[in-house]
Amino acid sequence: MSGARIVRREAASSGGFAPSLHPVLRRVYASRGLTNDDDLDLSLGRLLPVGSLAGVDEAVQLLARHREAGRVLIVGDFDADGATSSALMVRALRALGFAHVDYLVPDRFRFGYGLTPEIVASAATLRPTLIVTVDNGVSSLDGVTAAREAGIAVLVTDHHLPGPQLPAADAIVNPNLRGSSFGSPALAGVGVAFYVIAALARALPPCGFNPADLLDLVALGTVADVVPLDRNNRILVSQGLRRIRAGRCVPGLRALLAAGGRRLEQIVAADLGFAAAPRLNAAGRIADMRIGIECLLADTDAGAAALAAQLSRLNEERREIERRMQFEAVDIAAAMQAAPATEAALGLCLFDESWHQGVVGLVAGRIKERLHRPVIAFARAADGSLRGSARSIAGVHVRDALEGISVRHPGLIEKFGGHAMAAGLTLRFENLEAFRAAFAAEVAARADPATMDGVIHSDGAIAAADLSIATARALADGGPWGQGFPEPVFDGEFEVRDARVVGERHLKLRLCPADGAADSFDAIAFGFVDGTAAGAPPPSGARVATAFRLEVNEYNGRTRLQLNCQHLRRL
Repeated sequence: MSGARIVRREAASSGGFAPSLHPVLRRVYASRGLTNDDDLDLSLGRLLPVGSLAGVDEAVQLLARHREAGRVLIVGDFDADGATSSALMVRALRALGFAHVDYLVPDRFRFGYGLTPEIVASAATLRPTLIVTVDNGVSSLDGVTAAREAGIAVLVTDHHLPGPQLPAADAIVNPNLRGSSFGSPALAGVGVAFYVIAALARALPPCGFNPADLLDLVALGTVADVVPLDRNNRILVSQGLRRIRAGRCVPGLRALLAAGGRRLEQIVAADLGFAAAPRLNAAGRIADMRIGIECLLADTDAGAAALAAQLSRLNEERREIERRMQFEAVDIAAAMQAAPATEAALGLCLFDESWHQGVVGLVAGRIKERLHRPVIAFARAADGSLRGSARSIAGVHVRDALEGISVRHPGLIEKFGGHAMAAGLTLRFENLEAFRAAFAAEVAARADPATMDGVIHSDGAIAAADLSIATARALADGGPWGQGFPEPVFDGEFEVRDARVVGERHLKLRLCPADGAADSFDAIAFGFVDGTAAGAPPPSGARVATAFRLEVNEYNGRTRLQLNCQHLRRL
């Protein structure tokens, strides 16, 4: 946090919005490429047409053939996107009158990701006539072949980037297929599943089912998977949030948000990402994602609450595991960076024998944020191989980097897949050091060293008159904010009136604008206290530069403005 530099966004003309729009929000929208009120229309009617996603017609025909006499098996992924995709598909197909619908989630510790031949063998015991993958499958060449050889039809619905060869499925729906003209390649897996179900509902006789009723699940999965919030995804999330705030959401989501201490009528996208998604993901990381899916499939509040409580306990266990692993990872990364200068400083591969396979992605993300480097964290799998989870920074497309290594060093990577910012891979243990060198070289070849500096993008200074609860609420209502459409951040200089440590690592402050133009404000800097000199609380009277978000803090019946500091540096 303290080592980052602030870069201000350039705002285009903001004169195309209605005068009633808050002036700060007008400036923020303009800096994100919006120009007029039409750009703010997030009604469902502005969603990209269902039929414009290639493959949905074939998917509908395939599904319809298995509606009455067939047995449909959903095979999902073990993260929140996969869980919401699975729950959406199961709920929708059952509501649309499918005779037999079940689901299966791979055991990440035994089988790993995707439709593998081992998963097909397990699935075959349920005697499906059709397997539908959600949030996976586009790289499952062997698994799809195994299913087809067993006489099982396969529909792949996925959003991950495909490899050079596609699986021999009966139908594939993926906005990232080569040659796709669909206007939103950023769809999450649950978004793809929603499009398929929406097309299916149109093709079947009316039965009272409305796919829009499941947009709460679409919003949760889209936010949880941190896909870019282009306009189409913003519509999906916005419409889902509207339904959640009105209480029109599945009992499981209501229970997850309640377990996180959130009030339904005030839910914003960040609440999905920080309260519901971690609890859901905890099941897939350290136990069995069936718990999470069953929570989303629960039809009673009591049943959902019991499952949400179980997920909360798993999430606490996950946090403890992650905390220990993160401390170890910091030490490993520090030792690597202290070694004689090599390309490894630009791309880090971390491994410890004791690390938990389900938590390495979180650790990689934490170290990436701390050091502003692409990071891969590895854990030992049951078969002795290494399972790695990669997190990257802007300017380094990590899945393409892995593909580059695979081309230049055939056989070094067993398998891989993912996105620009996150990917997964499998290595033989004896190949770790060779891969570490190859990854460092690949990152060095692709990265501009300037991108390795931590950057906080700011929407600029904010007038003292706009440092208010009214502005904070206008900004909160102006979302949904998220990846690719970031929540507003402002910057300025302040004088410290008071600073104290809370919760061991967080800094609670009272700040006054350095020019004395306004009263003092509450502020919080999460994770600021890290044991270094830079992370020491500043004394009263010190001047600091900070980049911050405006938020409303409600505590003990009091409502106050709070500056949530994303960056804090003593001047």
